[in-house]
Amino acid sequence: MLDRLPTEAKLWAEKLHWKERRYLLSLCHLLCAAPPEDQAHFLDQYTADGLIAKIIQDYETQEKVQKHLHSFHITTELKSVTLRRYIRQFYIHSAQDARREPDKFLESALRLVISPEEKNYVLNYILGFELIKMIFQMSWLQQERFYLMQHNQEDFYLTYIKPIQHAHRLNGIINPKDSTLFFAQRNYFVKEPNIPDRKLLELAMVTFTTDVVSSLGFAIVRNIRPVPFDYEFIYRPEEEKIFT
Repeated sequence: MLDRLPTEAKLWAEKLHWKERRYLLSLCHLLCAAPPEDQAHFLDQYTADGLIAKIIQDYETQEKVQKHLHSFHITTELKSVTLRRYIRQFYIHSAQDARREPDKFLESALRLVISPEEKNYVLNYILGFELIKMIFQMSWLQQERFYLMQHNQEDFYLTYIKPIQHAHRLNGIINPKDSTLFFAQRNYFVKEPNIPDRKLLELAMVTFTTDVVSSLGFAIVRNIRPVPFDYEFIYRPEEEKIFT
Protein backbone atom coordinates (compact mmCIF):
# COMPACT_ATOMS: atom_id res chain seq x y z
CA MET A 1 0.00 0.00 0.00
CA LEU A 2 2.83 2.39 0.84
CA ASP A 3 4.23 1.85 -2.65
CA ARG A 4 1.22 3.73 -4.03
CA LEU A 5 2.27 6.89 -2.14
CA PRO A 6 4.56 9.59 -3.55
CA THR A 7 8.19 8.72 -2.74
CA GLU A 8 8.55 11.52 -0.18
CA ALA A 9 5.40 10.44 1.67
CA LYS A 10 6.44 6.78 1.60
CA LEU A 11 9.86 7.56 3.11
CA TRP A 12 8.24 9.71 5.79
CA ALA A 13 5.77 6.98 6.74
CA GLU A 14 8.47 4.33 6.92
CA LYS A 15 10.61 6.45 9.28
CA LEU A 16 7.86 7.00 11.83
CA HIS A 17 8.42 5.51 15.28
CA TRP A 18 5.87 3.08 16.70
CA LYS A 19 4.09 5.72 18.78
CA GLU A 20 3.74 8.04 15.78
CA ARG A 21 2.50 5.16 13.63
CA ARG A 22 -0.26 4.52 16.15
CA TYR A 23 -1.32 8.18 15.90
CA LEU A 24 -1.35 7.98 12.12
CA LEU A 25 -3.42 4.79 12.10
CA SER A 26 -5.87 6.32 14.58
CA LEU A 27 -6.32 9.34 12.33
CA CYS A 28 -6.83 7.10 9.28
CA HIS A 29 -9.45 5.09 11.16
CA LEU A 30 -11.34 8.19 12.31
CA LEU A 31 -11.27 9.71 8.83
CA CYS A 32 -12.50 6.57 7.07
CA ALA A 33 -15.20 5.91 9.66
CA ALA A 34 -16.59 9.46 9.61
CA PRO A 35 -19.57 10.44 7.40
CA PRO A 36 -18.59 12.21 4.16
CA GLU A 37 -19.78 15.58 5.51
CA ASP A 38 -17.43 15.29 8.52
CA GLN A 39 -14.59 14.17 6.26
CA ALA A 40 -15.18 17.23 4.08
CA HIS A 41 -15.12 19.57 7.10
CA PHE A 42 -11.87 18.05 8.41
CA LEU A 43 -10.10 18.13 5.04
CA ASP A 44 -11.16 21.72 4.48
CA GLN A 45 -9.74 22.85 7.82
CA TYR A 46 -6.60 20.76 7.49
CA THR A 47 -5.57 21.49 3.89
CA ALA A 48 -7.10 24.75 2.59
CA ASP A 49 -4.32 27.16 3.59
CA GLY A 50 -1.61 25.00 2.04
CA LEU A 51 -3.59 24.55 -1.18
CA ILE A 52 -4.20 28.28 -1.51
CA ALA A 53 -0.48 28.98 -1.10
CA LYS A 54 0.38 26.50 -3.87
CA ILE A 55 -2.24 27.91 -6.23
CA ILE A 56 -1.06 31.50 -5.69
CA GLN A 57 2.53 30.43 -6.44
CA ASP A 58 1.43 29.13 -9.86
CA TYR A 59 0.62 32.58 -11.22
CA GLU A 60 0.68 31.49 -14.86
CA THR A 61 -2.11 28.91 -14.50
CA GLN A 62 -4.13 31.17 -12.24
CA GLU A 63 -3.89 34.01 -14.76
CA LYS A 64 -4.90 31.68 -17.61
CA VAL A 65 -8.06 30.59 -15.76
CA GLN A 66 -8.83 34.24 -14.88
CA LYS A 67 -8.66 35.18 -18.57
CA HIS A 68 -11.04 32.35 -19.45
CA LEU A 69 -13.50 33.60 -16.82
CA HIS A 70 -13.35 37.10 -18.30
CA SER A 71 -13.85 35.69 -21.82
CA PHE A 72 -17.22 34.35 -20.64
CA HIS A 73 -18.04 37.75 -19.07
CA ILE A 74 -17.82 36.15 -15.61
CA THR A 75 -16.71 38.70 -13.01
CA THR A 76 -15.41 36.29 -10.35
CA GLU A 77 -11.84 37.20 -9.32
CA LEU A 78 -9.44 34.46 -8.20
CA LYS A 79 -8.43 36.08 -4.92
CA SER A 80 -7.56 34.18 -1.74
CA VAL A 81 -11.06 34.52 -0.31
CA THR A 82 -12.55 33.05 -3.53
CA LEU A 83 -10.07 30.16 -3.55
CA ARG A 84 -10.81 29.45 0.12
CA ARG A 85 -14.55 29.39 -0.51
CA TYR A 86 -14.21 27.12 -3.51
CA ILE A 87 -11.91 24.64 -1.77
CA ARG A 88 -14.49 24.25 0.97
CA GLN A 89 -17.25 23.95 -1.64
CA PHE A 90 -15.27 21.28 -3.51
CA TYR A 91 -15.04 19.11 -0.40
CA ILE A 92 -18.77 19.56 0.30
CA HIS A 93 -19.59 18.80 -3.34
CA SER A 94 -17.41 15.68 -3.19
CA ALA A 95 -19.24 14.59 -0.05
CA GLN A 96 -22.55 14.91 -1.89
CA ASP A 97 -21.14 12.84 -4.75
CA ALA A 98 -20.26 10.20 -2.17
CA ARG A 99 -23.95 9.46 -1.66
CA ARG A 100 -23.98 8.16 -5.23
CA GLU A 101 -20.49 6.61 -5.19
CA PRO A 102 -19.39 6.15 -1.55
CA ASP A 103 -15.96 4.75 -2.44
CA LYS A 104 -15.04 7.80 -4.51
CA PHE A 105 -15.10 10.55 -1.89
CA LEU A 106 -11.67 10.23 -0.29
CA GLU A 107 -10.09 9.45 -3.64
CA SER A 108 -11.61 12.60 -5.12
CA ALA A 109 -10.90 14.85 -2.14
CA LEU A 110 -7.38 13.66 -1.39
CA ARG A 111 -6.26 14.13 -4.98
CA LEU A 112 -5.97 17.83 -4.15
CA VAL A 113 -3.19 17.26 -1.62
CA ILE A 114 -1.43 14.06 -2.71
CA SER A 115 0.09 15.43 -5.92
CA PRO A 116 1.45 18.98 -6.39
CA GLU A 117 0.00 19.03 -9.91
CA GLU A 118 -3.51 18.54 -8.58
CA LYS A 119 -3.65 22.13 -7.35
CA ASN A 120 -4.81 22.89 -10.89
CA TYR A 121 -7.83 20.66 -10.23
CA VAL A 122 -9.20 23.40 -7.97
CA LEU A 123 -8.82 26.02 -10.70
CA ASN A 124 -10.42 23.71 -13.27
CA TYR A 125 -13.29 23.13 -10.84
CA ILE A 126 -13.77 26.87 -10.33
CA LEU A 127 -13.84 27.59 -14.06
CA GLY A 128 -16.23 24.71 -14.75
CA PHE A 129 -18.53 25.61 -11.87
CA GLU A 130 -18.71 29.29 -12.80
CA LEU A 131 -19.64 28.32 -16.35
CA ILE A 132 -22.31 25.89 -15.08
CA LYS A 133 -23.79 28.67 -12.92
CA MET A 134 -23.85 30.99 -15.92
CA ILE A 135 -25.77 28.46 -18.02
CA PHE A 136 -28.22 27.85 -15.15
CA GLN A 137 -29.09 31.56 -15.23
CA MET A 138 -29.65 31.68 -18.99
CA SER A 139 -33.07 31.54 -20.58
CA TRP A 140 -33.72 28.48 -22.69
CA LEU A 141 -33.39 30.63 -25.80
CA GLN A 142 -29.95 31.78 -24.66
CA GLN A 143 -28.99 28.21 -23.86
CA GLU A 144 -30.07 27.17 -27.35
CA ARG A 145 -27.95 29.89 -28.93
CA PHE A 146 -25.01 28.86 -26.76
CA TYR A 147 -25.04 25.17 -27.60
CA LEU A 148 -25.64 25.86 -31.31
CA MET A 149 -22.25 27.62 -31.30
CA GLN A 150 -20.44 24.51 -30.11
CA HIS A 151 -18.44 22.21 -32.37
CA ASN A 152 -20.18 19.13 -30.95
CA GLN A 153 -23.67 20.44 -30.36
CA GLU A 154 -25.30 17.16 -29.39
CA ASP A 155 -22.64 16.28 -26.82
CA PHE A 156 -22.78 19.76 -25.27
CA TYR A 157 -26.57 19.68 -25.15
CA LEU A 158 -26.79 16.22 -23.58
CA THR A 159 -23.97 16.82 -21.08
CA TYR A 160 -24.85 20.30 -19.83
CA ILE A 161 -28.01 21.88 -21.29
CA LYS A 162 -30.43 18.96 -20.92
CA PRO A 163 -29.61 18.29 -17.21
CA ILE A 164 -29.92 22.01 -16.44
CA GLN A 165 -33.29 22.30 -18.18
CA HIS A 166 -34.44 19.19 -16.33
CA ALA A 167 -33.43 20.84 -13.04
CA HIS A 168 -35.32 23.99 -14.10
CA ARG A 169 -38.47 21.94 -14.68
CA LEU A 170 -38.09 19.78 -11.59
CA ASN A 171 -37.68 22.77 -9.28
CA GLY A 172 -40.43 24.87 -10.87
CA ILE A 173 -37.97 27.51 -12.05
CA ILE A 174 -39.23 27.31 -15.62
CA ASN A 175 -42.64 25.87 -16.42
CA PRO A 176 -43.02 25.20 -20.17
CA LYS A 177 -46.81 24.95 -20.05
CA ASP A 178 -47.28 26.16 -23.63
CA SER A 179 -44.40 24.25 -25.19
CA THR A 180 -46.70 22.27 -27.51
CA LEU A 181 -48.38 25.36 -29.02
CA PHE A 182 -46.59 26.48 -32.18
CA PHE A 183 -47.80 30.09 -32.11
CA ALA A 184 -47.62 30.47 -28.35
CA GLN A 185 -45.72 33.41 -26.94
CA ARG A 186 -43.44 30.93 -25.16
CA ASN A 187 -42.55 33.31 -22.36
CA TYR A 188 -40.91 30.42 -20.54
CA PHE A 189 -38.42 30.12 -23.41
CA VAL A 190 -37.19 33.72 -23.43
CA LYS A 191 -37.44 34.66 -19.76
CA GLU A 192 -34.19 34.48 -17.77
CA PRO A 193 -34.67 32.51 -14.54
CA ASN A 194 -34.24 34.36 -11.27
CA ILE A 195 -32.40 31.91 -8.98
CA PRO A 196 -31.14 33.01 -5.53
CA ASP A 197 -27.41 32.48 -5.01
CA ARG A 198 -27.76 29.73 -2.41
CA LYS A 199 -30.31 27.85 -4.51
CA LEU A 200 -28.06 28.21 -7.55
CA LEU A 201 -25.13 26.56 -5.73
CA GLU A 202 -27.33 23.73 -4.50
CA LEU A 203 -28.79 23.06 -7.95
CA ALA A 204 -25.38 23.06 -9.64
CA MET A 205 -23.91 20.63 -7.09
CA VAL A 206 -26.89 18.29 -7.22
CA THR A 207 -27.08 18.31 -11.02
CA PHE A 208 -23.37 17.76 -11.79
CA THR A 209 -20.61 15.76 -10.08
CA THR A 210 -17.23 17.28 -9.27
CA ASP A 211 -15.67 15.24 -12.07
CA VAL A 212 -18.07 16.65 -14.69
CA VAL A 213 -17.49 20.20 -13.45
CA SER A 214 -13.69 19.87 -13.29
CA SER A 215 -13.52 18.11 -16.65
CA LEU A 216 -15.33 21.05 -18.25
CA GLY A 217 -12.81 23.50 -16.81
CA PHE A 218 -9.88 21.25 -17.72
CA ALA A 219 -11.04 20.92 -21.34
CA ILE A 220 -11.27 24.70 -21.68
CA VAL A 221 -7.89 25.44 -20.05
CA ARG A 222 -6.05 22.80 -22.06
CA ASN A 223 -7.98 23.69 -25.23
CA ILE A 224 -9.01 20.04 -25.57
CA ARG A 225 -12.63 20.96 -26.18
CA PRO A 226 -12.97 24.71 -26.85
CA VAL A 227 -16.26 26.31 -25.82
CA PRO A 228 -17.04 29.11 -28.30
CA PHE A 229 -18.87 32.02 -26.69
CA ASP A 230 -20.31 35.18 -28.23
CA TYR A 231 -21.91 37.35 -25.56
CA GLU A 232 -23.65 39.71 -28.02
CA PHE A 233 -25.16 36.81 -29.99
CA ILE A 234 -26.30 34.78 -26.97
CA TYR A 235 -27.78 37.65 -24.98
CA ARG A 236 -29.27 39.73 -27.80
CA PRO A 237 -32.96 40.57 -27.27
CA GLU A 238 -35.53 38.29 -28.86
CA GLU A 239 -36.55 39.37 -32.34
CA GLU A 240 -40.02 40.81 -32.80
CA LYS A 241 -42.62 38.23 -33.87
CA ILE A 242 -44.28 38.56 -37.25
CA PHE A 243 -47.50 36.87 -36.12
CA THR A 244 -49.54 38.08 -33.17
